[in-house]
Amino acid sequence: MLDSKQDFAVSAERCLERSVDSALRVIAAAHVERQAPPITAARRRLSEVYGATRLAKRLERERRSA
Repeated sequence: MLDSKQDFAVSAERCLERSVDSALRVIAAAHVERQAPPITAARRRLSEVYGATRLAKRLERERRSA
């Protein structure tokens, strides 16, 4: 009886280790992908467009209230 509990515990531990390993691989792959030059450039461009849009809206509000 004790052996089956130990076997189950070892099996569960191995399963957890594989799950954690898999999750860490996915996280590492996502990190590499986010750091890839095309992704970084696209994120920078979107940030610039967002900033320009906010500035244009603010200037329009200021122009209306002046």
